[in-house]
Amino acid sequence: MADKRRRQQLIRELISATDLGSQAEVRAALAERGLDAHQATVSRDLDELGAVKVRGAAGALVYRLAVDPGPGSARQRLDETLQQFVVSVTHSGNLTILRTPPACAHPVASAIDLAELDGVLATVSGDDTVLVVAAETLPGADLAADLRNRAGLSADATSTSPA
Repeated sequence: MADKRRRQQLIRELISATDLGSQAEVRAALAERGLDAHQATVSRDLDELGAVKVRGAAGALVYRLAVDPGPGSARQRLDETLQQFVVSVTHSGNLTILRTPPACAHPVASAIDLAELDGVLATVSGDDTVLVVAAETLPGADLAADLRNRAGLSADATSTSPA
């Protein structure tokens, strides 16, 4: 059991710090650190850790943790996730819509959920779109401005109508 915990902790560290796009690459990275693991074991570990494939900065699909168990506050992780994946923000009524590259909406929605932002009732993610539902007391325009700011986007990184 200690071996499994050690291996999974190392996998967490590896996929958080490097762009690993396949189970073979994860196995090779483990082997470089002195851990030999079968493909089935790595597959099971990735599943148990909640690893998902998302589009990395270079455009290739890479493993990332859907729920990052690492240190730091959820809001700090939210800012980092928004800056990495969000390409535009718009709103309508009490709804805010975030656009991401393909396959990147789930990590964004998960980060918003974990941050437990005041006034955010729910998120719904598709492949490249996140719908954020705000309470009636929080105008969608205000939530959109906050998320746009956290993502490091200018005010012109919006669209007038959701596509």
